[in-house]
Amino acid sequence: MQDHDDFAIEPVPGLPATPPKGEVVLWQGSPHALTLAREAMGLTWVAAYFVALAIWRASVVSDGSVMSVVAVMLPYLAIGLVACGIILLIATVQARSTVYTVTSARVAMRIGAALTVTLNLPYKQIGAASLDLKRSGTGTIALQTLGDTRLSFLMCWPHVRPWHLAHTQPALRCIPDAARVAQILSEAAETRVSQPFVTRTAPSSAVAAE
Repeated sequence: MQDHDDFAIEPVPGLPATPPKGEVVLWQGSPHALTLAREAMGLTWVAAYFVALAIWRASVVSDGSVMSVVAVMLPYLAIGLVACGIILLIATVQARSTVYTVTSARVAMRIGAALTVTLNLPYKQIGAASLDLKRSGTGTIALQTLGDTRLSFLMCWPHVRPWHLAHTQPALRCIPDAARVAQILSEAAETRVSQPFVTRTAPSSAVAAE
């Protein structure tokens, strides 16, 4: 598993270097911005909070007339609208700067808006993958890594499985047609892991398959 600084020009969009010979890009995509704002950044909860706050303040402060209710609620609704706009803007920037790549050898995640990095996750270092599929067809594929490598939850956010802080699970968040992507990833990982790794022993020319 490797991190790469992506300030350099990408030879292939979403990848820090040209894939080795024999490695094939099977799928590339990015998060759906509105879904990312709702699921990863709490857009719905923020909107509901300000609406509830505006209604409560109107019930306490206003004299019951329409003009009084509107006058009390309007500032809270305006602040809520601004807050939701900021969240949606952040989600849009995150979505546009993110490229998820599934190849025949690995999963690569180019993430980060201000500080861009690429996570390379070879299939042999992925212990399991879980799919959280929504009715809309969008979903999140979380990857459980093997070995002692630990990823920073804050560095990877929002491209992580929620609430898994002790062992961060990088995730392809809020991607469209997630079931199809999960199938592509599953088949590629199964094919890759089942391939024997051949090494040459010295000094003879015999080979052994691990």
